[in-house]
Amino acid sequence: MKKIFLIIVSICAIFTACKIDEPDKDLKRIVFDPGNLQFISTSLNPTEETSSALYGNQEALNSLMNGNHQPDPNSEFKLVTWKYHENPQYIGGTITGELLSIETLSVDKNGNISYKIQNSSEKEKIQPNKEERIQYILSYKPVVRP
Repeated sequence: MKKIFLIIVSICAIFTACKIDEPDKDLKRIVFDPGNLQFISTSLNPTEETSSALYGNQEALNSLMNGNHQPDPNSEFKLVTWKYHENPQYIGGTITGELLSIETLSVDKNGNISYKIQNSSEKEKIQPNKEERIQYILSYKPVVRP
């Protein structure tokens, strides 16, 4: 009788210990693939709880490193913005979540700048001022790597 009782208690302990809580199952984390673009810089907006990463080709990196607000010909920039949320695995940490937008800035060989935005979020359907966004993207300072 003791053995049967011990087996039943052990089985109950095993099944109750394996319960998996998923409080964040409605959160989606999308990974952006920059392709052949390099990481240039990042920024956070705590008010809107968003984080952004700027990617670009070598020409884009060179034009930002020179500090002039006129991009070099053949530059390509992509500013990717995510909503961030609490990391369920680490207290006080945040991780990227819903992909909100991808802003693309392209410069042709003649120096003409084109801007386009892809909104992934239903909440972010407002089209921003193109000139302001171009100046904002060109104001990024590249991170310095040792």
